[in-house]
Amino acid sequence: MGRKQEGDKYLQYPTLDQMEEEISRLKYRKRYGRALRGTVYSLAVVAAVAILVATLWMPVLQITGASMAPTLVDGQFVVAVKKSEFQTGDITAFYYNNKILIKRVIASAGDWVDISENGDVYVNGVLLEEPYIKEKSLGECNIEFPYQVPDGKVFVMGDDRAVSLDSRTTAVGPVSKEQVLGRVVFRVWPLSAFGRVE
Repeated sequence: MGRKQEGDKYLQYPTLDQMEEEISRLKYRKRYGRALRGTVYSLAVVAAVAILVATLWMPVLQITGASMAPTLVDGQFVVAVKKSEFQTGDITAFYYNNKILIKRVIASAGDWVDISENGDVYVNGVLLEEPYIKEKSLGECNIEFPYQVPDGKVFVMGDDRAVSLDSRTTAVGPVSKEQVLGRVVFRVWPLSAFGRVE
C-alpha cells in the first residue's frame, strides 16, 4: 500500500490487488442484486398469474360441513373448473346467500324429479344409480314431487341426503346458471386424498 505525507498525516492508497478485489466484490454485488430482483419479479408474476387463474378459471375451495360426505369431507380442498353445462352426477359449486355450496347435479332443465319416502331418486321415471351415497333418505324436503326443473336451472342434492340442504327445499331450490361457479373436478388436499373427484 502506497503512502503520501500530508501535513502530519499519512494517506494510504490501496494496492493494485486490493483495488481489483474491491472491483470484483462490487461487480458480484451488482450481479447478485440484479439476480435477486429478477427472481422477486418472476415470483411476483407467477403469483399474480396463479391468483388470476384460481380466481377466473380454476377456483380452489375448502369443504366445510358434511353434506357431501362420503365423497367430500370437511377440511378437504378441491379445484373447480369454470363450466356452465352439467350432466347428471357432476359435482357443482355455486353461490347461495354469499356462500359457496357444493352439491351433485341430479337433473337438468325440463327433467322431472321424483323422490320416494325411502329416498329413491327418479329422473324422468328412471331410478338413479347412486353409488356415491352412503344411505338413502328423503331428508329435508318441502317441495312437491314429481318436480319439473325450470329452464336454465339444475336440480342439486348433497351426497349425505339426511343432512344436506339443497334443491329439495324452497330455501335453496334449483340452481341457475348465473349462480354456478364451476364443476368440482379435483381434490388437492390432504395429499392422502389427492385425485379426481367422481
